[in-house]
Amino acid sequence: MKTFILCGGFGSRIDYEGTLKAKPMIRIGPKPILMYIVQNYISQGYNDFVFCLGHKSNTIINYFIKENKKKIKILEKKKNIIKFSYDFDKDKFIGTLIYTGLNTGTGGRIKKAYKKLNLNEDIMMTYGDGLSNVSIKKLIKFHYNNKAEVTMTAVRPKQRFGVLKLNKNKVKFFDNSNKKTDVYINGGFFVISKNAIKQIKDIKTYWEIEPLKYYLKKEKLYAFKHEGFWKSLDTLKDKNDFNQMFIQNKKPWIV
Repeated sequence: MKTFILCGGFGSRIDYEGTLKAKPMIRIGPKPILMYIVQNYISQGYNDFVFCLGHKSNTIINYFIKENKKKIKILEKKKNIIKFSYDFDKDKFIGTLIYTGLNTGTGGRIKKAYKKLNLNEDIMMTYGDGLSNVSIKKLIKFHYNNKAEVTMTAVRPKQRFGVLKLNKNKVKFFDNSNKKTDVYINGGFFVISKNAIKQIKDIKTYWEIEPLKYYLKKEKLYAFKHEGFWKSLDTLKDKNDFNQMFIQNKKPWIV
């Protein structure tokens, strides 16, 4: 099963580095966050990736084709598509780089790449800015056991702000801890049926809006709860947190 990784977003909220390169190219230690995502799938037996490019696409292309040219072999090259094999140490995979436009919606990126590759199969999808130790095999099994059209990974993020409970204008409770919230959010790491691709109408479609709302109404949208590690790279603090984990040799995203 192919894994689509959305790599077209802007990283301008992080720091100056985010304006110079695609967000998935922001480094944690020596490698871009994108490579840690890829390695997690590889370690669980999934090694066929479609990179849906957009903002600063050249930085991702250059990373694979130029910086790592000794580790790759070009398999196919045509307009807006480069297919290659990557072989270095334990990292062995097939990658396809597809330019999907600058201002394309998340759903539009999936649909555009899917059509360019002439696919007719179920796929996995995740975002190029989040790490987790989620079990992909259990996720896939859950998806098919429930006969779902779409399965998303549901996670509980840590509190970013102090939580208040009020009685009129008086504070009755204040919690400034870093514990997990009671609310589940979309953590990425999807399994998507080939039928669900048809619900992406055009390149402006956002996957998280029209298609998911459609399957929510049809009761074919399922959530695979993951209580382990999950963290996204959205701010400079997130970048610093990730790098601090790496320096301390704490890599909780490793499965």
